[in-house]
Amino acid sequence: MSGLTMTKSSGNVFADLGFSADEAQNLLLRSQTMSALASWYLASGLTQAQAAKALGITQPRLNQLLKGKINEFSLDALVTIATRAGMRVALTIKPAANVKAVAAHQADTNSQLLPKAAVLPSRRHYPV
Repeated sequence: MSGLTMTKSSGNVFADLGFSADEAQNLLLRSQTMSALASWYLASGLTQAQAAKALGITQPRLNQLLKGKINEFSLDALVTIATRAGMRVALTIKPAANVKAVAAHQADTNSQLLPKAAVLPSRRHYPV
């Protein structure tokens, strides 16, 4: 044996890398959508300029997508672009295995993070 230790994946590479559960899920959905859009682009045979025009975005924006610049895209923006590419986007939501335990943990975590009168910052705007 080579001395390497194998660790079973959770099924979400971002969770395995230590991201919080909510951020890991969001990153996974965005990366899957970006991958589907990159595949669409490769299969289209279009130039970046032509594809960008078809998707209603700029060529530099398409280039960001193709380079995997995940932090430049919200899930909402990616769904819009995928829909413009003729894709049907679906989100599957499944209940947690132990809903009460998860809800109790989240309530406890959230109460520790935010003071009662906390004002949340506005969400970052991601251009389409």
